[in-house]
Amino acid sequence: MPSIITVLLGIFFFLFANTATAKTYASRFCANDSQFTCYTVKRDDTWNKLFTDPTERDLVMRINRMNTPLIPGMKIAIPNNLDANLIEFSPFQKRIDPSGKKVMLVSINDLAFGAYNEQGDLEHWGPISTGRGYCPDVNRACHTPTGKFAVYRKGGAHCVSTKFPVGRGGAPMPYCMFFKGGFALHGSYQVPGYHDSHGCIRLFVNDAKWLNQEFTQTSNEVVVIIKK
Repeated sequence: MPSIITVLLGIFFFLFANTATAKTYASRFCANDSQFTCYTVKRDDTWNKLFTDPTERDLVMRINRMNTPLIPGMKIAIPNNLDANLIEFSPFQKRIDPSGKKVMLVSINDLAFGAYNEQGDLEHWGPISTGRGYCPDVNRACHTPTGKFAVYRKGGAHCVSTKFPVGRGGAPMPYCMFFKGGFALHGSYQVPGYHDSHGCIRLFVNDAKWLNQEFTQTSNEVVVIIKK
């Protein structure tokens, strides 16, 4: 059994990595791209207060890969053109070689997914959160598997985890789409802009609903490619 020091060190590195990643993601746009302005969140700021227009708010949340509450002092990237089309900010190319099947690309490093139709055209993209690396509640590494998969089972709005929270289960996984064992893509209101899951791929809830009901009508219809 690992010593208490080993466990505490694991928790420390987990928290440090997540904090660093959370700061880094917005700063990659702020520092290197003239399309964005870097804004430091103030004490009373909320998403709704900063962006009263829901379309603009959704765009900024997606660019920052997060739907969690804002924290004072954190930095977010705001596009200078808030009227731009969402696809213009996709980290994925707008077209891939068609394979005759729908394709969902998942990029762990870009914290994003891209959904392509049978013709290879990018239909939609959105933020994700994947395995955090170390999970103190299970005291072990927790990563999102990479490779080529297919959605083999789906659940609806009331899909829940049978394993987490540990010992109880019941964590919400709305519009779950299982692709390997207990690993699933699913909706969550805890997509924080960094890697934070036990290995599942968290999505904005409306993205999960669209992927589940509109993009993936039947099992094995969609090729899921997960890469670093």
